[in-house]
Amino acid sequence: MPAAASLPDQLDVVGLGNAIVDVVADADEAQLASLGLVKGAMTLVDAERSEFLYSHMGQGVEQSGGSCANSMAALAALGADVGYVGRVKQDQLGAIFAHDIRATGVIFPNSPAADGPATARCLIFVTPDAQRTMQTYLGACVMLDESDVDEQLVASAKVTYLEGYLWDRDGAKAACLKAARIAEANGRKLALTLSDSFCVDRWRAEFRDLVRDRVDILFANESEITSLYETDSFDEAMAAVRREVDLAVLTRGPSGSVIVAGDEAHPIEMVRPAQVLDTTGAGDLYAAGFLYGYTHDFSLAAAGRLGSACAAAVIEQYGARVHRPLRELIQSAAG
Repeated sequence: MPAAASLPDQLDVVGLGNAIVDVVADADEAQLASLGLVKGAMTLVDAERSEFLYSHMGQGVEQSGGSCANSMAALAALGADVGYVGRVKQDQLGAIFAHDIRATGVIFPNSPAADGPATARCLIFVTPDAQRTMQTYLGACVMLDESDVDEQLVASAKVTYLEGYLWDRDGAKAACLKAARIAEANGRKLALTLSDSFCVDRWRAEFRDLVRDRVDILFANESEITSLYETDSFDEAMAAVRREVDLAVLTRGPSGSVIVAGDEAHPIEMVRPAQVLDTTGAGDLYAAGFLYGYTHDFSLAAAGRLGSACAAAVIEQYGARVHRPLRELIQSAAG
């Protein structure tokens, strides 16, 4: 349930997503072997396995995470006014998530759940060769439902941003649809990120209906958009999406990105990072940069350039939170 607190009259963006605590710690090959972990893999685990692995992790860093939360934190770092909707449990990691995301400047009004599954966490074991072995317990985050969505918060936002992963649970899907109705009733924009191609495979028909009937801004990478329209051709997928949504932001990795709006198409070159250390969060940071530009009256091309610059900044380091000041990227992108 949303906490009883005064909310702002206007926000730039409010996001709905899976609230996950990232727990990152160094490990060696022997530890991975002793714990039975497959190096470099991402594995979903249950609560018992997660608690066991957490108890065997070394000293590390714990911070709020999840795709949408990463985007909202980056938006706040750029200087946007941002809110977030997600569910955590009233437990140690739930308190860490809430404190950390609020510390980034994001408004997070949701009170922790008193019962139900524990707070979601992604346990990340980092070996000396920089490989990340991830064990994810989804826990409380997938229990998000309509009661978590504060009408005033959503109504105040220029853009409501939905994480496609939420479609995997009926309650979370209902929360997204409630937010969509509130946004529409208040003349606000609705954005959707497709999250990953496997998510699109599971919910293709519903996503197609949502994109055609409700979504104003669609975010997708090349594999997601071609999966959505069941084609191997990016150009065919781009032609299809421009008929169904007002604005599509399509990323293509090293090939840059394309922003499609009606008859317009704005190709955006990839900003070359000084080094490529970890692509985790690149899409999340691109979305943040674009949404900052969009809500601050940049041209579509300038918003895309800021998205690309933010993505490059996160690729240059480990983890999904950029350590350098993101605001320094704004002027060059807008110019």
